[in-house]
Amino acid sequence: MTLALFAGCRGCQEDTPSSGSLTEDAGLRSGVKVPLPPGWSAQVATDGSFQAGPPGRPALRVDLKPGQGEQMPSSEKLADTVREQMKHFTLSLDQEEDAESFSLLRVTLAPTLVDGGVGPEAPAFFGARRVGEDLFLCASLPGASTEEVRLATEACRTIQVQAAPR
Repeated sequence: MTLALFAGCRGCQEDTPSSGSLTEDAGLRSGVKVPLPPGWSAQVATDGSFQAGPPGRPALRVDLKPGQGEQMPSSEKLADTVREQMKHFTLSLDQEEDAESFSLLRVTLAPTLVDGGVGPEAPAFFGARRVGEDLFLCASLPGASTEEVRLATEACRTIQVQAAPR
């Protein structure tokens, strides 16, 4: 399984949460709620992904894969995919977590320089959340701080689908 989320990483160099919604006009299912940290806002990007973060800077990307919940990758699969797609980066695994409906990989990435050295480190996370039959793939976006990566991880972990009103 190729995770489109890794494309966002090419440039990798507590209170009551608000909630963003994935909408049908972006090709996504209505009723999906992504609890967001205070002060964060959300938007649907031109590629149809849901993106959220502090003002003016998205830190979280979520892609919905309808009907693919059974294909939720393990943290080990996420790590293998990150290693494969981020060959020009030094990768340090910081956290791997697997639960029945959630898998998580937190890493520290640093670009490998032409001279063999390593560039500045940056935190990142990649996750998958299964809700019913659907799969949500999540990732932090380049430029996210360590705290924003932590908050994005929690937002992904708590994605939910609300039943349509009758």
